[in-house]
Amino acid sequence: MNFDESLISGEFIKRYKRFFVDIKIGKNTVTAHCPNTGSMMGLLKKGNNVWLSKSHNPKRKLKYTLQIIENQKSKVGINTHLTNKIVFDALKKRMIKNFKDINSIQQEVKFGENTRFDFLLTQKNNKTFIEVKNVTLSREKQIAEFPDAITSRGLKHIQELLKANKQGFEIYLLFVIQRDDCSKFKLAKDIDPEYCELLAKAVKKNLKILCYDCKFSSKGIKLNREILFKI
Repeated sequence: MNFDESLISGEFIKRYKRFFVDIKIGKNTVTAHCPNTGSMMGLLKKGNNVWLSKSHNPKRKLKYTLQIIENQKSKVGINTHLTNKIVFDALKKRMIKNFKDINSIQQEVKFGENTRFDFLLTQKNNKTFIEVKNVTLSREKQIAEFPDAITSRGLKHIQELLKANKQGFEIYLLFVIQRDDCSKFKLAKDIDPEYCELLAKAVKKNLKILCYDCKFSSKGIKLNREILFKI
């Protein structure tokens, strides 16, 4: 997944009202959009290096969007809107070993009355729903965690995936670690025990878990290597 233009570097000042961040670029301070509804725990330290994209849309009130934060010399992608683009790029390029024989890829597919799953894949005679989750939290060295806040939306997605499985679909949760410094992944049971308990039960009912980290470059972000995960 490549950015449209080169990112602009800056220095993090503060986040407020969830979707707003103040960033210092050179001698100026700008207010940028923060495309992440999570807590972003451990990342919001004044003085951290950041990278932003700039929009040329004259109708946008905020011209800048926060994309990457550097924390303790490691890059972390915080834009949750990019996660599906990163996965879609990897699926098209057959980079995920579980999905190398794809016949078709559909995005934002409706299931039931009030649910949309991120991807529906067709492989031979199998149809697979994938729900993607963005991971930024790391409280221990080289260990990524999810979630970073209580996630009622995440609970619903697991419940709906299990319903889809009963209708014959294969079901996957794909955790995308938008970091380059983690070799393991685990659930943050102290942050949302209800979500973690339901996920553990769902794994016993055919829910499959995949976890990948990301690689950063000056051009963009791409899915990198599969990361070990144990319930």
